[in-house]
Amino acid sequence: MSDEHNESADDGQEPEPHAPAHAAHAHEPEHAAPPVTGRQRLIAGLWPPRLSRAQLTVAVLLFVLGLGLAIQVSSTSDSGGALRGARKEDLVRILTELDNRTQRLEDEKRGLESQRSELETSSNQAAEALKQTQAKAQQLGILAGTVAAQGPGITLTITDPKGGVQADSLLDTLQELRAAGAEAIQINDVRVVADTYFTEGTDGVLIDGHKVSQPYEFKVIGNPQDLEPALNIPGGVVQTLEKEQATADVVRSQKIVVSALRPSKQPDYARSSSQ
Repeated sequence: MSDEHNESADDGQEPEPHAPAHAAHAHEPEHAAPPVTGRQRLIAGLWPPRLSRAQLTVAVLLFVLGLGLAIQVSSTSDSGGALRGARKEDLVRILTELDNRTQRLEDEKRGLESQRSELETSSNQAAEALKQTQAKAQQLGILAGTVAAQGPGITLTITDPKGGVQADSLLDTLQELRAAGAEAIQINDVRVVADTYFTEGTDGVLIDGHKVSQPYEFKVIGNPQDLEPALNIPGGVVQTLEKEQATADVVRSQKIVVSALRPSKQPDYARSSSQ
């Protein structure tokens, strides 16, 4: 009986098991999230940036370097703007022209320096030649009597109260002074030169046609130590004048001025042999 009862129970419909409460809710429909695209994933990976300290330092350095390069390019853009678009051949030509110009300037500089040296040398030579010419003209003027002179020498004063001094005595005195090294001589107001002559006139002694009266004053430029002894040698000028009852006084001086001048005279026939 029990078996039949079990079989009938088996043949009957089996009671459905009671499902859990949460399982019923799992089969209920839910709102699904929209799909994520690749672009969104890329943006999400890049922003916000996730930089390490080393990467941040490199980025700052690169920024500073770029800023410096930009400033340098900006500062040189004005001077190099005309050359930025030039071709290589043009740049080579410009460099060649600059080298040639530099060489020309160096050559011109050397030429100017050479001219300056020549001018300085010629100027010095010309100045020295002019100086020597002027000195020579002074010397010749002193000898010719056309230039006043001064220097050491003596003053010889001949006093002739008896009138015994003749023209030849004065000429002998002049010759003795010249032999002793006299360089410039003036007797009273007459300048004595190479062609000076003495004559005896009715009114006394004439020197180069000019009448001179005693006392006869000789202003002589030369070495006093040679001039005075030459006049006082035994049998010389002083003793000869004393025999004629005249006196001769000799005074040495470090400054004798010979101021009497002779007019400049152009020779009638003589010419310089250098012409």
